[in-house]
Amino acid sequence: MSFASDVKNELVRMDEESACCEQSELAALLWMGGVVSFGGKGRLGIKFITENAAVARKVLRALKKAGIADTEVKVTRALRLKKNNSYELRAFPSAVVGGFLEHMEILREGAFVESPANPPRRSCCRKAWLRGAFLGGGSINRPEVEYHLELVTPNEGFAKTLVHVLKGFGLTAGMTTRKQDFVVYLKEGDAITSFLGIIGAHEALLDFENVRIVKGMRNQVNRLVNCETANLAKTVNAAVRQIEGIRLIIRRSGLEALPRGLREVAELRLANPEATLQELVELFEGKISRSGMSHRLQALERMAEELKEAKSS
Repeated sequence: MSFASDVKNELVRMDEESACCEQSELAALLWMGGVVSFGGKGRLGIKFITENAAVARKVLRALKKAGIADTEVKVTRALRLKKNNSYELRAFPSAVVGGFLEHMEILREGAFVESPANPPRRSCCRKAWLRGAFLGGGSINRPEVEYHLELVTPNEGFAKTLVHVLKGFGLTAGMTTRKQDFVVYLKEGDAITSFLGIIGAHEALLDFENVRIVKGMRNQVNRLVNCETANLAKTVNAAVRQIEGIRLIIRRSGLEALPRGLREVAELRLANPEATLQELVELFEGKISRSGMSHRLQALERMAEELKEAKSS
C-alpha cells in the first residue's frame, strides 16, 4: 500500500465536527474526482472514480445520506502499470441529484459553475475543503524517496483556488500542467508536514517526521564522515610530502647541516610518519606551538623544493 493510501485511509476515518465542514470536504472531493452526467428530461447524474476503496465508500455514504438511492458501483482492474483496482461510482440522473449539485454549489440557478471561485470562509471549513481535495485527487510520495505532494484536477480554476487557499495557510504551492490536468504541488518537507497537519492526517504527519529525522541524522553522519575522510587524506598527503622532502635533504646534505630547530622537527616527523600536526606538537612536549610546528615543516618542504630545482638546473 502506498503512503498516499495510508493518508487517505486515515482521513476517511475522521468524523466531521459540523455539517458545514462535511459539506466543504464533499464539495472539494467532487470537484476533484467527480463528473456530471446527463439523462433524459434534463436530469443530471454523477460519476466519481477513485483507486481508494475507503474514499469510494465515503462518497457512496455521502450520496446515500443526501437521499440519492439510485447508485451503482463498478470495480475494474488496470491491465498496465500498477494494476490497481479502480472504483467507479454512479448516481443515476434524477431530480434529487440536481438538487444535491445545487446544494454543493456545483450548479447555480441551473447552470454549471466553472470553478469554486469563493472557497469556504471559515478556517475549519477550508481545512475540510483541502482534505476533500486530497481525498479526491491527491498523492504523496513516501518520505524515504523524496518530498513531493500533489493535487491533480482537470479544472484550472479549481487548481488556482487551491493555490490561493494554501497560500492563506502560509504554504507556497507550485502549479503546472500534465496532459489535460492541472497539478498543484508542494516539494518541501516543512510544507508537506504543515499540509498534513492542516487536513488532520496526524498519524501520517508523525510517520513523515520520523523519516525526516532519520534522514537528517543519516545525512549529518555522512557529512561528518566525508569531512573526517577529507581531513585524514589531507593529513596523510601532507605527511608523505614532508617525509619525502626530509629524506631528500638527508641524501643531499644530511640533517647535521640544518639549524637545531629544523633538525629536531625533521627527526620527530621521521620517527612519527602517521602523526597529525597536533600530535607532533604534543610529542614535542610543549616546546613549540602548533603554528610554529607548521612553519618549520613548511620550511623543510621549501628546502627540499630548492634542492630539487638546483638539481634540475
